[in-house]
Amino acid sequence: MKRYPSLALSILALMYAASSFAQDARLPTPWTDDAMHADVPLSEYPRPQLQRADWLCLNGQWDYKGGKAAPAALNPSKPASFEGAEKIRVPYCPESYLSGIQRPQEINMWYRRTFEIPAAWGHKNVLLHFDAVDHDATIFINGKKAGTHAGGYDAFNINITPFLQDGTNTIVVAAHDPNDGRTPSGKNGPRGDYAFTSGIWQTVWLEPVNPTYISNIKLLPDVDGKRLQVIVNSPGKAKVTAIALNGKEVVSRANAATGEAFYLPIENPVLWSPGEPFLYDLKLTLHNPDGSVADEVTSYFGMRDIKLGKVNGVVRPLLNGKFVMQLGLLDQGYWPDGVLTAPTEAALKYDIQYTKNAGFNLIRKHMKTEPQRFYYWADKLGLLVWQDMPAIWYQNEDTLKCRTTFRQELKALIDEHYNSPSIITWVPFNENWGAFDVKNITNWVKAYDPSRLVNGNSGFNNNPSYQKAYGDPGNGDYVDTHIYVGPNGASEPDGKRAASLGEFGGVGLFVRGHMWPVENNAYDFQPTKAALTDRYTYLLDCVEQLMRYRGLSVAIYTQTTDVEHEVNGVLTYDRKVEKMEASKVKEVNEAVLKAGDELNKVTQ
Repeated sequence: MKRYPSLALSILALMYAASSFAQDARLPTPWTDDAMHADVPLSEYPRPQLQRADWLCLNGQWDYKGGKAAPAALNPSKPASFEGAEKIRVPYCPESYLSGIQRPQEINMWYRRTFEIPAAWGHKNVLLHFDAVDHDATIFINGKKAGTHAGGYDAFNINITPFLQDGTNTIVVAAHDPNDGRTPSGKNGPRGDYAFTSGIWQTVWLEPVNPTYISNIKLLPDVDGKRLQVIVNSPGKAKVTAIALNGKEVVSRANAATGEAFYLPIENPVLWSPGEPFLYDLKLTLHNPDGSVADEVTSYFGMRDIKLGKVNGVVRPLLNGKFVMQLGLLDQGYWPDGVLTAPTEAALKYDIQYTKNAGFNLIRKHMKTEPQRFYYWADKLGLLVWQDMPAIWYQNEDTLKCRTTFRQELKALIDEHYNSPSIITWVPFNENWGAFDVKNITNWVKAYDPSRLVNGNSGFNNNPSYQKAYGDPGNGDYVDTHIYVGPNGASEPDGKRAASLGEFGGVGLFVRGHMWPVENNAYDFQPTKAALTDRYTYLLDCVEQLMRYRGLSVAIYTQTTDVEHEVNGVLTYDRKVEKMEASKVKEVNEAVLKAGDELNKVTQ
């Protein structure tokens, strides 16, 4: 291997860094410039359901070493040298334009930045939070290894207090992501369709806590019992006071011990639904043995119930005891400037708000997870969410390791997003991609979270060319097919499961100047905005017929936006053009939802 003098390497790295930042965005969004010029991008508090007053966002410019010559970053024993380092904008992945790197696939990645602990934090412990790093992360503080984590989609934190020093401190993160399909990666993988995402891709932040603090909470609404089940976890046993509020009005109060389930009575609960997404506030206070306050956090919850039941003899999903037709968009959450990371908070909210404004009541979050603030906006604005598990691709190779990794990361996904009222369905597998033990995993998810519905294999009628279809697992809460263009041929209820059309549509429209610069495709095409709108209206008329007379309860149209080569979005990939006439889309969506509501009034 040819070796270069260190000075030459430094010059080459600086030249590449300069050229990277000088690159033009291939398809900028309305938020690209804001993200590029923000001193601290995505600076909003990252964890709305467990919020403290003090914190410090570490997003922004970091030193970076990547590329083919980067030192190995899988569980290293010491930090690498940053001589000749580039600059990267965290939390955007190095494959993205917004990162300033924009290389197609990084495997070994090294990040470095300095920080100082605010004087107001006193002698508190300091937690270092990473909301997502893909896939294996090793953390060094002031040259010493502070901790490790494996998993591309779940948040983690490390108590870095023992490694801190007065004045300036240095963080180094080594991230290793082979993108080899042996860990959950969804569309971001060797058999996926789109750009890779590697390394840090969600917010990095610091938080001060006392030795006794609230590490996590678990909230379970019990609508029939008019109460909220609460579990508050802490590193040690402590007393907790919980107060539920409606605005400034105290609804109920309870005292309990950490680590034990207790209940807050909610008399005459205001129920959460897409039509009325009411959220209660929650205040949790942890007490030391002497009665002093050890920790205090704010949160929120929604009182809602989701289960199967029969409406006029047909098995359907019931929200708060009532059938609500689930009409949604397949939402992949990709961005031309940030890949898996929305450029700004306004951008993150935009897709949700557009979906709501267009008359849909559901998002199927497809093959990825989002930061907590995405689910906060779904909770607050009122959209139901189906949450997919990102697919694994090589589940039959080294099965002990690969399948164990999938199961561990599936559990982490459920744990992390358990408290969001908007999430009503878990989807472990999609179209047999990476499918294994589907029946058993479906049963496990249902047992682990009986408060939600489970769709074990959405689109079981389809399969990738390299894998035989696992087929209908026969259990779970939905019998679910994908029909393109559809919707005729959709599933019908089987007496114990509701019928879902997990994907349909996919009709494309070319919009010059707003397409990713590759060969573009879709399942079918229309020549104009008006024609595409008419085609969508016709498809929704067919959905209504299937709902009324064939027992269909869910219909999810592909998709929210164009994504790279796919031009079958309701919006263009850059979010600058609405490809259908919004008023007509809303009109037909609301007509179908109204027809679904009328089924609750029919008796046979």
